[in-house]
Amino acid sequence: MFLGRYEHTINGQGRTSLPAKFREELKVTGEDRLIVTNREECLVAYPPSAWRRFVEKLKELPQADKSVIQYIRFFVSGAQECPIDKQGRILLPSNLREHAGLSKEIVFVGMMNTIEIWAGNKWEEEFKKDRSNFGDNSQHLAGLGL
Repeated sequence: MFLGRYEHTINGQGRTSLPAKFREELKVTGEDRLIVTNREECLVAYPPSAWRRFVEKLKELPQADKSVIQYIRFFVSGAQECPIDKQGRILLPSNLREHAGLSKEIVFVGMMNTIEIWAGNKWEEEFKKDRSNFGDNSQHLAGLGL
C-alpha cells in the first residue's frame, strides 16, 4: 500500500527517484514498472496489476456514453509504461511532465493503490484546499459509511 508524501526532484530529462517506501512496496509485489497517466492537475501512477483491475472496470462502463468516452480518451490515451531502473528511478515522458507542470520540485503522494505525482507548488495549493475542506468531506464520508 502506498502511504505518505515525499518531496523529490526531477531532472531536465524527466528522471526522478521513487521514494524508498514505494520501491519496497513494488518489490514485494514483484512489479518493476509503473503505468503513469494524466489526472486533472497531476500525474497518477499505477502498478501494472492495479492498472489492469482499473481497466477491467472501465471496460464494464457503457462505451456509447459520451462522458465515458471522454474520460477514457483523456485518461487512458495518456497512459505510458515507465520502467523502474536498478537505482529505483523512473523516466517520466515529456508530454506527461508538461501536463502536470513538473519541472524541478515534485511531490509523490501515496493514495493507497496508486501514487500521485505533483509539481511542488501545485501540491501546496491543492493540499491547502483539501485541508480547508476536510471537515465537510469527513461528514460526507461518514454519510457513506466511513
